[in-house]
Amino acid sequence: MKDSAFLFDVLVVGAGHAGCEAAHAAAKMGVKTCLITMDMEKIAQMSCNPAIGGIAKGQIVREIDALGGMMGFVTDETAIQFRMLNLSKGPAMWSPRAQCDRMKYSAKWREILENTPNLYLWQDMADELLVEDNKVTGVRTIWNVTLSAPIVIVTAGTFLNGLLHVGHNHIPGGRISEPACLHFSESISKHGIRSGRLKTGTPVRIDGRSIDFSLLEEQKGDTGFHRFSYFTEGRKLPQLSCWIGNTNEHVHQVLKSGMKDSPLYNGEIQSTGPRYCPSIETKLHTFPDKDQHPLFIEPEGTNTQEYYLNGFSSSMPLEIQLNGLRQIPAFRNIVIYRPGYAIEYDYFDPTQLLHSLESKVIEGLFLAGQINGTTGYEEAAGQGLVAGINAARKIREEAAFVMKRDESYIGVLIDDLTTKGVDEPYRMFTSRAEYRILLRQDNADTRLTPYGIEFGMIDADKAALFKTKQKSIKNLIHFCNDFSVNLATFNSSAESLKTTPLQHTVKLSSLLVRPELHFNDLGTIIPELNDILQLMSQETIESTEIELKYHGYIEREKQFAEKMHRLEAIKIKGHFNYDELVQLSTEARQKLSSINPETLAEAGRIPGVSPSDINVLLVLMHR
Repeated sequence: MKDSAFLFDVLVVGAGHAGCEAAHAAAKMGVKTCLITMDMEKIAQMSCNPAIGGIAKGQIVREIDALGGMMGFVTDETAIQFRMLNLSKGPAMWSPRAQCDRMKYSAKWREILENTPNLYLWQDMADELLVEDNKVTGVRTIWNVTLSAPIVIVTAGTFLNGLLHVGHNHIPGGRISEPACLHFSESISKHGIRSGRLKTGTPVRIDGRSIDFSLLEEQKGDTGFHRFSYFTEGRKLPQLSCWIGNTNEHVHQVLKSGMKDSPLYNGEIQSTGPRYCPSIETKLHTFPDKDQHPLFIEPEGTNTQEYYLNGFSSSMPLEIQLNGLRQIPAFRNIVIYRPGYAIEYDYFDPTQLLHSLESKVIEGLFLAGQINGTTGYEEAAGQGLVAGINAARKIREEAAFVMKRDESYIGVLIDDLTTKGVDEPYRMFTSRAEYRILLRQDNADTRLTPYGIEFGMIDADKAALFKTKQKSIKNLIHFCNDFSVNLATFNSSAESLKTTPLQHTVKLSSLLVRPELHFNDLGTIIPELNDILQLMSQETIESTEIELKYHGYIEREKQFAEKMHRLEAIKIKGHFNYDELVQLSTEARQKLSSINPETLAEAGRIPGVSPSDINVLLVLMHR
């Protein structure tokens, strides 16, 4: 007889960034959810850098917030430094980033989860995925507890057969001082789900009392209005500085002397690491002509002396790490809390997933986060949110929620994973998205909050704020399209605005196309505009200005996206036996048979499927 206390609609295995978003979303949508975690003191642990956001990653966090996820809110609540990156470039490249108080971030997430209706926490380790007739039935733990549910979301991060490396020392673990999950991976792969090994790493943690900050460059945060969540105001914690330094030739000499003992280069680590977050030894190997590499010294919290050394990820022996760092003047007397280390772990081939993140092999099994081959808190959280939403929708017998590539960076991420797969840890960049001007950080709510409202992820108060903001944007755009700028008034102020005089009367929207002109400046000479601006937040003003300045580019990109949607509408799954289509290239037949794409557009994004292959399929579909 099964105890009803252990019967759930959804089980989430792992309480990292993916697991927290997945569990919160499923429970918020009204289904009984259990989150299984090894340690309730490590919920949403920042295993590596205590920072959220960055290039393209910041856009993902704003999308999570727009859909009703919590990463943006928790970041704002615990931020100790905020910066908007790439402000010197176009708005499609602007990316928010924040340093967080590591301990407060985790504590805030736990507070949220423990107070979410329909959500239960269970401290234990998953040992076996339970499957009957290719359908999930639950999970058995190391304490021989059976938790039953028709849906299981696995978000185990780096814990599946995790192996830590420091020099010649190799210890099973998911993080330093935390045990690895040694059997759960096999209970999944035995059903035909392909797995592989990836690697990542992290640097030493430094006692700030041993750093000579006078020899480093200070990097202060922004003081403006930008933030992550569309529904928070201001910063709650004291704002701290980061610091910038560099390695030097003496550091490099010490590190090179220890290369023979580096598990990355002596053959002890065979798996692939992240290309865009390389270890310091990889930097020396890849860029032998460089005599220095940048280092960023980042605080871990307001009540700790612990600092994170960004740019010095390493798995070299402890004595080599220490001796190398002591060649840097600011670190001459350095004291560390723990060494840098590398970690190898199991991941599962994401091309065996549907776009909903449900397995094509086992019904009811969803995979999200690093076990899909990604790297980064933000990529994991975005997947977790989508998996949680789709788990709840599956329980409610509703259609899967799948975002298009022109709707979100999360949609790009999941489409890349499920159609292209990975051969190294996947990291999101703005360059991966073909519709960057549509997928800006400022308009994530416009794109996605209607979904959050529909799914019950956005409450009534937040929905009202969203609708008020959208109405304000619409009214201001309408005003700008209708209002004619007074020639004499503007020209008398043109010099102070650092722009050229007008030759004839124009609409305000046309004037705003000039890059040097902004709403707040024009409000000083146009009283009617100023009256409207006084009723709006700076965020709303900025978003409206971007829409007007880049209107032509935005419309052109929308038209291109519409053309691609026509290919998305052509369903090809189940129509072909690709092995028999001799008109296709051999590689195309193999890739199409393996991935079995849903649509013609999805097929076109598979590496190895050429435009001529797509034309063949298009002709055959017409027949």
